[in-house]
Amino acid sequence: MFNNYVILPTIQRFMNKETQRFISDNIDTDIHQLALQSIRYPLVDMPLAIRQINGKQKIKSKVPLFFNTDDILYPAQLSLEQSSSESTAKYKSSLCEGNRLVDLTGGFGVDCYFMAEKFVQVTYVERHTDLCKLARSNFKVLGRENIDVIMADSVHYLSKMDKVDWIYIDPARRSESGKKVIFLSDCEPNVSDLAPLLLEKSGKVMIKLSPMLDITAAVRELPTTSEIHIISVENECKEVLLLLNQLTDNQKKIKTINIGKTKTAQIFEFNADEEINTSVTFTSEISKYLYEPNAAVMKSGAFKLIGSRYKLNKLHTNTHLYTSGNLSIDFPGRVFEVQKVWTNSKNELKEMVSRISKANISTRNYPLSVDELRKKLKIKEGGDTYLIACTVANEKRVIVECKRV
Repeated sequence: MFNNYVILPTIQRFMNKETQRFISDNIDTDIHQLALQSIRYPLVDMPLAIRQINGKQKIKSKVPLFFNTDDILYPAQLSLEQSSSESTAKYKSSLCEGNRLVDLTGGFGVDCYFMAEKFVQVTYVERHTDLCKLARSNFKVLGRENIDVIMADSVHYLSKMDKVDWIYIDPARRSESGKKVIFLSDCEPNVSDLAPLLLEKSGKVMIKLSPMLDITAAVRELPTTSEIHIISVENECKEVLLLLNQLTDNQKKIKTINIGKTKTAQIFEFNADEEINTSVTFTSEISKYLYEPNAAVMKSGAFKLIGSRYKLNKLHTNTHLYTSGNLSIDFPGRVFEVQKVWTNSKNELKEMVSRISKANISTRNYPLSVDELRKKLKIKEGGDTYLIACTVANEKRVIVECKRV
């Protein structure tokens, strides 16, 4: 069936000793400075060296396994930027398993590598020759023998392939001009148009989408969505995953996960209609503890449900901060112990500034930005004190002085 497709052999790339040594000696050097010094190193393949050094620098904390593995080859910078991190790839691998998986948009291969742990056979599909060669070489270096690398257009391959247990697809989220896009219809390939064919070829489909995506609009375009997973790493929203299922019902499961520095995770999950049917209590009085949901919960829009679940009072409809006299240590976000609540009066602000010379400042539903407020208060960045400027239920604006729990 696939005589027109090529399963690529391992890339054969000559790298002389001078180039290898140069890469090793300059792993932390600014690549722009290195590019200006090429005339000093005539025996060094400078374009290759710079790409390898840039790749290692970009991937060091993002994919530690690749960084710590010798002979990994790196692609152009855009492919590195678009690739998943090791922690998000491992999370995706926890969601699927079976005999066969097809990754229709292979890229740098990070997701494919980690998901292959859960399958007997995996097919990596990518239309760019260089990426295919790199992936084939890297999979061999990493000892992943159950991945076939096929160079092909994903839509054409999908139309001809046999049925499999799972399909994974990460559509490109940049326009032809290089601008990032946030709507399904602007992605390439257009997964909303492809959805019927995807589900014809597999009963289970995982789609990785931009963290800027409007989830409500995406689910409207993809009504066979059964689960929505929102992944943050160290409180920065990184990915939105949609799981499609032929047998889906109207109950959409939403799961948020925030992966911390120690790889521990904060998890909050609910059904979409729970947020609609939940009420929350508002307050103008800030109690002993202040709660700030993590980025994944914020992205999910569970602004009423998070307060209800943890028995917290919300400060304002548009201020997504919560308070309580009781400590909930398992809250999915940051928890602060309140030291003092300052009003916006000149006298109180003057007293606050006389007491606090350094603080971490943030604003929530407040007329000034962080930079504007810091400039106004003339308080330096850093320290253990947090100043959170916000609006409370009676529309008054306050600054909460607090410390992390």
